[in-house]
Amino acid sequence: MLNTFKKRWEIQQNWQLIFPFLGLLGLGYSAYKIASTLLKTYSILLKITLAIVVFFVLLKFTLFCFKKLENKWILDYRWEMIRVFIVFAITGTSSMFVGRPIMKAIGITKENLNPILYWVLFIIIGLIFYQLLLVAFGWLFGQHKFFWEFEKKMLKRFGFGKWLK
Repeated sequence: MLNTFKKRWEIQQNWQLIFPFLGLLGLGYSAYKIASTLLKTYSILLKITLAIVVFFVLLKFTLFCFKKLENKWILDYRWEMIRVFIVFAITGTSSMFVGRPIMKAIGITKENLNPILYWVLFIIIGLIFYQLLLVAFGWLFGQHKFFWEFEKKMLKRFGFGKWLK
């Protein structure tokens, strides 16, 4: 069974199994957080049951995304897609964690600013840090080339293409 899994994901060395393991762990954590949020006042058994259902729905959706992006993204091995998804997840979460303290440091809070304007600024600040963190985490996870090319495409779409030459 493990050999079939390794063959399907083009895993040549055992250390590469860390990425599917981390991906499944993150998926399980996300499923549990979603179930806990939806069922705040219900028993732990019901939360775990819903978490299992959500886990399989998220897993099916993730595998669907892999299939759609497999030919679009240029990677050497299929297991690297898992690594790329992990980088996207960590980057998205980190950019929001960085954005909040910066908003507070410059004195912007929900209480002293229109909520719509607050969220627009929060998203803009998050996007700025997302761009920086994406390349940094991509480098840490050994996918610098992929994320630098991805970043250049994104910056061109935002109108900053002339600065990349």
